[in-house]
Amino acid sequence: MTSDVWLPFHADEIDGLPEGLDYLFWDGDQQFPADPADCVFYVVPYMKPPAVSQRPMSEMRSVRAVQTLSAGVDHVQPSLKFLRPGVQLCNARGVHEASTAELTLTLILASLRGVPGFVRAQDKEEWRSGFYPALADKTVLIVGYGSIGSAIEDRLAPFELARVARVARSERTTARGPVHPLTELPSLLPEADVVILSTPLTNSTRGLVNAGFLSRMKDGALLVNVARGPVVDTKALLAELESGRITAALDVTDPEPLPQGHPLWHAPGVLISPHVGGPTSAFLPRAKRLLVDQLNRFVNREPLRNVVLTTGA
Repeated sequence: MTSDVWLPFHADEIDGLPEGLDYLFWDGDQQFPADPADCVFYVVPYMKPPAVSQRPMSEMRSVRAVQTLSAGVDHVQPSLKFLRPGVQLCNARGVHEASTAELTLTLILASLRGVPGFVRAQDKEEWRSGFYPALADKTVLIVGYGSIGSAIEDRLAPFELARVARVARSERTTARGPVHPLTELPSLLPEADVVILSTPLTNSTRGLVNAGFLSRMKDGALLVNVARGPVVDTKALLAELESGRITAALDVTDPEPLPQGHPLWHAPGVLISPHVGGPTSAFLPRAKRLLVDQLNRFVNREPLRNVVLTTGA
């Protein structure tokens, strides 16, 4: 029986991996480390294009689990149709929450307090004092209240906000308060000073932030996207930015990477970071702990964590 595990890290760099499996290193290179048909556990290379991540999947006839190292799984979902029924797709819940929440707060504070303008002024040796918006007393709306959305609210707690509103696919109650369904967005948007997108990319969230969504945002509001670029209609966002009615801070864009010459680069009121919510010094130790736990569970036939879906179910 095959027992190949494809890892984007060298096995000797990970303490605690279980015995009885053959660990093979593959981080998206053109040449596969072995026959994909013999792989039973596929750890998807991190931050590689979807075409790279999906390339071996059509040949993985023995695979029983596919583990991403990202919170989202949209970059591998198109190739799940090639896998046999019963394969579990797992995400990296628990790996990226802290780093993504840190960046979210960084983008909010930098945008509100005018930090990009200060940096440009420093390059010109200009002293630009004045009054700038504070995060205190603002209303923040978090669209996508999963583990990352919750981690963002953890870090918002000390900032003396007027209110935090939470939205997810389905309505529920948390210790902090209610989570509203997506259907209530139209009534929540006009009250929000800051709208944070932390939702996964699905059929229901692709293009969620369209012209209608943006038109409901209040004048002067800030849109922060740490989710996926296609959650936002770029053309509609550009129209709002160019009017000066709202501002935006984007860690993800559509297209991505944003090509040279794209109008989003120089749109007024936009701060862009190059999809760096997850890749920080916190990533590697947390990713390794996740893999050790998952592979020990796999060997011991215990339920895997973070199962997003099972093929054929």
